[in-house]
Amino acid sequence: MLRLEGVSKGFRRGREEVVALESVDLEVGEAEFVALVGPSGSGKSTLLHLAGGLDRPDAGRVWLEGRDVSALTAGERARLRRRCVGFVFQFFHLIPNLTVTENVALPLVLDGARGVGQRVSEVIERVGMTARADHRPAELSGGEMQRVAIARALVNHPRLILADEPTGNLDSATGEEILDVLADQVATAGAALVMVTHNPAAAARAGRVLTLRDGHLEVAVATTNSLGDETVLT
Repeated sequence: MLRLEGVSKGFRRGREEVVALESVDLEVGEAEFVALVGPSGSGKSTLLHLAGGLDRPDAGRVWLEGRDVSALTAGERARLRRRCVGFVFQFFHLIPNLTVTENVALPLVLDGARGVGQRVSEVIERVGMTARADHRPAELSGGEMQRVAIARALVNHPRLILADEPTGNLDSATGEEILDVLADQVATAGAALVMVTHNPAAAARAGRVLTLRDGHLEVAVATTNSLGDETVLT
């Protein structure tokens, strides 16, 4: 589903060149739940941005469903994101003047899809937000906004879900509910899920946990799958 081959990425901070990722190799298969952990500034969010085609690597290649994402134009990457990738961010990134329904429908509208009403209603129901479908973000709790963000990420039936601290602003009970929704998409739809988190309990839900340190990827833990079997951290 997703493959990174020798991926490197750097940024300039003033006169300093900062290496975010260095020669990273990663493969994620269908129906696999992978958690990325590590200290702040270790390159986790950069890896997600490269995996989803939001940015291009300085070196190496990123493959998504057999396509070399790093070789695509900006427009081609945008189309691939809309059709194959679902992003879930810590700060939701909902459009404040749009309703829940309109926020969820946005990826389909931007892609020129027609007859989207039923698909949007189904995914809103799936995340338990039908009763709030006509509300705007300012009228929602943090947990409700994250549910809407997940619905928006899932509405295009993505093959790859990239979640950046999806439970970071939520209480533990709401965070568990959010993880249930994401894990269910892996189990029932066969989507691949890559989640960045600082939360050990959230990471323990994954089938595989990897650590990023100073731009290098390390195998941090061997676990079982995300369907509720025992997970042993090492």
